[in-house]
Amino acid sequence: MPLLAIIAVLAAGLGVALQPPTNAALARAGGSVVLASLISFAIGTALLLVAWLAAGRPGGGGLRDAPAWAWVGGFYGACFVAALAYATPRLGLASTLTLAIASQLVAALLLDRWGALGLAPTSIGTGRLLGVALVIAGAVLVRRG
Repeated sequence: MPLLAIIAVLAAGLGVALQPPTNAALARAGGSVVLASLISFAIGTALLLVAWLAAGRPGGGGLRDAPAWAWVGGFYGACFVAALAYATPRLGLASTLTLAIASQLVAALLLDRWGALGLAPTSIGTGRLLGVALVIAGAVLVRRG
């Protein structure tokens, strides 16, 4: 397995755990989950712009040929950030994240199965179903406390 990819995903996972309570605190202070999410995305956008400029502005030539559905990733991200900023103070971080992860894995199984959104089709075997079932069971256990 590519070590750099594993490290990147682990670091991103830490960020996913830190982001909801951070945004929830900003929402409490500012009085709006939507405003907190907007600020979060504005800061993230600024960071990515600086990184892109620092890298010499690579890519971009084929964007006109991207399928229409490829342009809505930011919509999903905005909904995710706002939903977790809203849910975290109400459900707790562990419950919020286990529910989010469980729903992500169910969606991932289905997207993999049908090769949707440009993915290579991957069968849903017993091991994959059992793994997702265990995560869903874990979400239920975490929620019940």
